[in-house]
Amino acid sequence: MNDVSTPVALTPAEYKSSYKPIWCPGCGDYSVLSALTKALAVLGRAPHEVAVVSGIGCSSRIPAYTTCYGFHGVHGRALAAATGLKLARPDLTVLVTGGDGDGYSIGGNHFLHACRRNVDLTYIVMDNHVYGMTKGQASPTTEPDWSNKLAPGGTGVRAFHPLVIALASGANFVARAFSGDPNGTAEIIAQAVRHPGFSFVEILSPCVTFRPEQRAWKQAMHKASVSMTDDPARAARRIMTDDGFNVGVLYAGDRPPYSRPRAANATPEEIEAEFSL
Repeated sequence: MNDVSTPVALTPAEYKSSYKPIWCPGCGDYSVLSALTKALAVLGRAPHEVAVVSGIGCSSRIPAYTTCYGFHGVHGRALAAATGLKLARPDLTVLVTGGDGDGYSIGGNHFLHACRRNVDLTYIVMDNHVYGMTKGQASPTTEPDWSNKLAPGGTGVRAFHPLVIALASGANFVARAFSGDPNGTAEIIAQAVRHPGFSFVEILSPCVTFRPEQRAWKQAMHKASVSMTDDPARAARRIMTDDGFNVGVLYAGDRPPYSRPRAANATPEEIEAEFSL
């Protein structure tokens, strides 16, 4: 588990950098950034003890807007970079931020295996069902009948279901939040960081520029009607039958996180032998 046993008194403002976000007015990612800094203040880890890793996209700009260590990687590879970082520096709290395009399309394979490996990371995906940075193409989570200039009449392709995929692939913590509720989102992010293993938080974050109809999400959101479970079968039934707007922690497992201990007295020759072909 990420070490949050000795919190210090910090405020959300201390996690915000001097860079001004350049998202579109009304973008849900502003609230996600606010929720993230609130969660970090609750956890009490100093900014230099936290690393925020991202890929490419609107939401992947978040590392620059924090005072934590940040790594802005290439498209779809954030989880690979974060996995290496966490294994090399297990003392750091490692967060990964991205969007539905970066995480589920070009980064889909990394997503599956990050869940499977269960390294102690927290993956926050801002899902708006569209590629916002590249002018409104359908993303993996876009509804098949969403008609737009680039896909008149819709793509006709079934939408990717990230919560189901995360659970089936072995994620140890699965939750959904809504950017319109930054306090509730902050609470879920803090729970995710505290939970050992790979934690996945889907945050529905409207893109009012290319999907203005998503303003209605605020009225559609509702809290989970049942408490979280550590039973993957029960969680799967809940996730498969919900309406996509069920907010809360849906699964919290007890699988031990992956670790790769190395003997403290290993010689350079022994370490080199591990990498021999």
